[in-house]
Amino acid sequence: MGSTLEMFKLPDMSCGHCVAAITEALGALDAQARLTFDREARSLQVAGSERSRAELAAVLSEAGYPPAPA
Repeated sequence: MGSTLEMFKLPDMSCGHCVAAITEALGALDAQARLTFDREARSLQVAGSERSRAELAAVLSEAGYPPAPA
């Protein structure tokens, strides 16, 4: 599987603590993933991950930040 570029809308992400929690959760799944946050837009871009969109979404949900439906 090649590396991916995925975008997620995270309605529950609103502060620095949220960003830290998401970074920790996704870092445990894939330490090589590059995360770009836009707190104002409540969105996350994940680049360079070898994990599937479903795997990333599951980790986000488990961390308490379920992605909005596409």
